[in-house]
Amino acid sequence: MASGRAPIDRRIARRRFERAARSYARAARLEAEIGARMLERLDYVRVAPRRILDAGAGPAREARALAARYRGAAIIALDFSLAMLREARRGAALFAALTRRPRPRAVCADVERLPLADRSIGLVWSNMLLHWLDEPLAALREFHRVLEPGGLLMFSMLGPDSLKELRQAAGRERVHDFVDMHDIGDRLVAAGFATPVMDMEMLKMKYVAAEQLLDDLRQSGQTSALSSAPSGLAGRSFRARLIDALRGERKPGGEFYATYEIVYGHAWKADEKITRASDSEKSVAPLRFVPRMHK
Repeated sequence: MASGRAPIDRRIARRRFERAARSYARAARLEAEIGARMLERLDYVRVAPRRILDAGAGPAREARALAARYRGAAIIALDFSLAMLREARRGAALFAALTRRPRPRAVCADVERLPLADRSIGLVWSNMLLHWLDEPLAALREFHRVLEPGGLLMFSMLGPDSLKELRQAAGRERVHDFVDMHDIGDRLVAAGFATPVMDMEMLKMKYVAAEQLLDDLRQSGQTSALSSAPSGLAGRSFRARLIDALRGERKPGGEFYATYEIVYGHAWKADEKITRASDSEKSVAPLRFVPRMHK
């Protein structure tokens, strides 16, 4: 868990996403943007998976995009929210009718205990999921377990500077901490991945007012799920105080910008012969970090 802070209550997090299932797709603008950027990155990766796991698929927006890209692959859209997967099934039905491709298979499960066989997946895809876990190592080990030798993990998540304006206004006890990019790289190596590559970019997302940020977070289910937070960002009086505090961050035109530190990573599961040779030589896979800055 990052910084020794109070843990995320997974039951609260699940309830948040269950309630937001219908509004998630239109409110999760950041997740849609990062998913599109991740899809562009696949243009530079040579991979032809037979089976793909979209871990934390939500309404399966990227699962359908992956099905269109890898036309011969079977897609598994996995999420811990049943309501999210119901929305995914609605979208999958339209996708199948328009493309005549098999719809992604929806699976409700925990990423820390995947109901999948060892070495059964060619590509594990995870857009903006891992920061919802106190300790991502268990999920990374599960991703490594289900990947076939030579399989690829590609993911994105929030880094420590994300929502710093909201954290300053609301207080640290109400806004999640996020794990540093270098710590995630260490966990990838600990999980058994070979030559992980990490990079980061800083994004400033524009809102017409601070109220829009709060509404997007609520309607996408992404309000606080910390066990220490009394009521997340709920309550009219607290919301009014929070908006007043955030107004100091407004630009001259009245708009509001929120900071997001986006961490990207990809890593391969090494061929078993190579892994055995490396173990016998007691070698350690090198880490590569490629920070990038964007406004």
